[in-house]
Formats: sequence, structure tokens, C-alpha cells
Amino acid sequence: METNEILDTPKSNGHYTMWVEHKGTLYLSGQLPIHPITKEVPAGIEAQTKLLLHNIELTLKEAGSSKNHIIRNEIFIADVAHWATIDKVYADFFGDHKPARAVVGNAELHLGCLIEIVTTAAIIE
Repeated sequence: METNEILDTPKSNGHYTMWVEHKGTLYLSGQLPIHPITKEVPAGIEAQTKLLLHNIELTLKEAGSSKNHIIRNEIFIADVAHWATIDKVYADFFGDHKPARAVVGNAELHLGCLIEIVTTAAIIE
């Protein structure tokens, strides 16, 4: 189960774990664009998306996976007008790997964040 031994990985701030492994699949809790050390949320959707994807990558590494083993992402955004910017940052981050994806518009996200991602990934064999 979760250990968070790597100091700069995101930590849970409530009654949940950052990830759960079940039969070779990792289920990550919703991740927000919060810097794991400073707890700051950067300004703007581009900076938030980049930090969020980096945090997901750190969490996956700790759990025994990688971004290239992501199966699906559920992306929640505070404003659908940000979709094009998010898609560009997302495409740059993933390159040729294209996980299944859902994008859902929300009126508001926790702590005033503009984006949240829920990830499902396979463990590296």
C-alpha cells in the first residue's frame, strides 16, 4: 500500500490514500495541482496542468508504474474554455502514448484549482 517514501511526492490531505493497487492495476485518487513541498497552487491553467501531470508521474513512479502505463485519465476542469490549453500540455507530456480520457466540466474544484485528474494505470511488469 502507499508509503510516500519519496519526499517530494504528493501526500494525502484527508481520509484517503494517494493510490491503491488491485490485481496489477493502480487507481490514483484525484490529484490537484498542488506543489508537494510548498503546498502552493500555481497561477494559470498551463502551469497547473504541467505541475499536476508531474505530480501524477511522481506518484506512479512511487507506486511502481510510469506515465506510459496509464490506461485512463478522468480530467475535471473548472472552465471548458481551458480545454485547448490542457490538451496541448497533455499531448506534449504524453507524446505518442494516448490513454483513454474523459474531460468533465465542473463549476468549481477544491482550493480554487482549475484542474483535477483521476488516473488508472497498470503496474510495470
